[in-house]
Amino acid sequence: MADQAQRIQLDFNNVLRVGGEHGLTEAELDAATAQAGQAIAAVQQRRQGGDLRWMELPYADTSAVEQLAGEIRDQFDNFVVLGIGGSALGNIAVNTALNGPFYNSDNQRTHPRLFVLDNSDPEFNAGLLQVIDPARTAFNVITKSGSTGETLSSFLFFRDVVQRAVGGDKLKDHFILTTDPAKGPLRDLVNREGFRSLPVPEGVGGRFSVLSPVGLLSAAVTGIDIKQLLAGAAFADEITREADAWQNPAAMGALVQYLLYGKGVDIVVMMPYAQRLKDVADWFAQLWAESLGKKVDRTGAVVNVGPTPVKALGATDQHSQVQLYAEGPFNKLVNFLRVERFATEGALPAAYENMDAFSYLAGHSFAELINAEHEATAIALTEAGKPNMTHILPEVNAFTVGQLLYLLEVQTAIAGELFNIDAFDQPGVEAGKVATYALLGRQGYEQQRQQIEQAQGQRNPRATV
Repeated sequence: MADQAQRIQLDFNNVLRVGGEHGLTEAELDAATAQAGQAIAAVQQRRQGGDLRWMELPYADTSAVEQLAGEIRDQFDNFVVLGIGGSALGNIAVNTALNGPFYNSDNQRTHPRLFVLDNSDPEFNAGLLQVIDPARTAFNVITKSGSTGETLSSFLFFRDVVQRAVGGDKLKDHFILTTDPAKGPLRDLVNREGFRSLPVPEGVGGRFSVLSPVGLLSAAVTGIDIKQLLAGAAFADEITREADAWQNPAAMGALVQYLLYGKGVDIVVMMPYAQRLKDVADWFAQLWAESLGKKVDRTGAVVNVGPTPVKALGATDQHSQVQLYAEGPFNKLVNFLRVERFATEGALPAAYENMDAFSYLAGHSFAELINAEHEATAIALTEAGKPNMTHILPEVNAFTVGQLLYLLEVQTAIAGELFNIDAFDQPGVEAGKVATYALLGRQGYEQQRQQIEQAQGQRNPRATV
C-alpha cells in the first residue's frame, strides 16, 4: 500500500456528537454496517461483471494522452476545453486544485493557458476571443455521445473562427475530439476528416470520467503529473474495497448521509476550507445530484429520492451561508474539506502591537487562521445540533486530489446501492436534451416540438408580471 501519510481521513465525530435526534449514534451506525457491507459488495460485484468501468481508470495506460499533451505544449499557447457537465467540471476542479486559481495569469508559466467553456452563453463564448489568438490555440471538444448540443455549438463557432484565422488546410491541427471510440457524430468527423482524437472509454459516464482522457489531457497539457493523479486514485481504490464500513471512508460517508436522509437531512453542503479545492465542490454537486436524484428505484416504485448538494467555500461563506446552516432548519449535513499542510503558510507579521484587533494575529499564519476558522465553524454547528463531517487531506497534490475524486465517486456508487436506485443513468437530463432538440428543430423531434407548442399555448397570461 502507498504511503499512509498521504491518506485522506474522514472525521465524522461531529455527527456522533450531535446525537440521535439530528445526528447519529454509534449504535445506529453499528446496526447499519451489515447493510453498508452489502452495498460495498454489490458495487464490487457490478465491477467484476464489467458494469462499472470507471473503477478501472486508475490503471489505464496514459501514454497516448501524454504524447498528445506534449505535441500541444509544443504547438500552442492556449488550450480550450469545449464541454459541459462531466466533460468540463472535472477539468476545472483538477486545474484549480493543482495549478492554483491564478494559473492563467502566472508570468512564469511554461505551459499553455487553460480555458474551459462549459456553457452556451453567447457572451461567454465570444468573450474568449478577446484574450486568445485563435492561431495559437488548441481546442478539445469533449462529448461522449458526440451529439451534445451545447458542445457542438461551441465547436461550430470556434471551428469557423480558426478556419478564418489559419485556413482550412490547417484547421484539423487545432482540434482534438474526445468522444466515443466507435460511434457518434464526432467519431464520424474523426474518421472522415482526420482530426486528432482520444476515446471516452466504453462504459464510463461523464460524471465519472475525470480520470479518463476527458480530464487527463487538459491536466497533462498544463503540467500536472497525471501518473500521480491516477496513483492516488488507485490508493483510494484499495481503501474502498474494505468490507467493513468502519474501515472504509467511502462506505462510511455514504452510510452517514443515507441514514441522515432518513431523518430529514436531505441537503449536503460541500465546503472546502481551501481555495484550491473550491471547484471540487462544483464537481461533486453534479456527481451527487445526477447520480442520486431519481424518480424510481430499482423495483420501478416511484420514490423521488435524492439528497441535494450545495457548494460553499470556507472561510468565504462563513460570511454568507453559515448563518442559515447554524440557525436554520435541521435538514443539512455539512461536509468540510480541510488541508493539514499548505504549500505556503503565509506568516502574519507583527504590527500595531497596542491594538488588540491586530496584535493577536502576529506570529500566526493564514494557514493557521483558515484551519482555525474551519474548526470554529464545525464547533458552532455541532453546538447548534447540526451534523457535520470533515475529509482531511494531508496536503493538496496530484496524489491526494486523485485519491479524493475516486473516494467521492465510490461513495456515490455505494450510496446508490443504499438508496436502491440506479446511480449511473440520468433520465431527467435526457428529457431536457430532447426538449432542446425539439425547440431548435432537430430532425426526428417534430412530435416533441408539437407537444411543447401545445403546452405553451396553455400559458396563463396572468402568470407573467
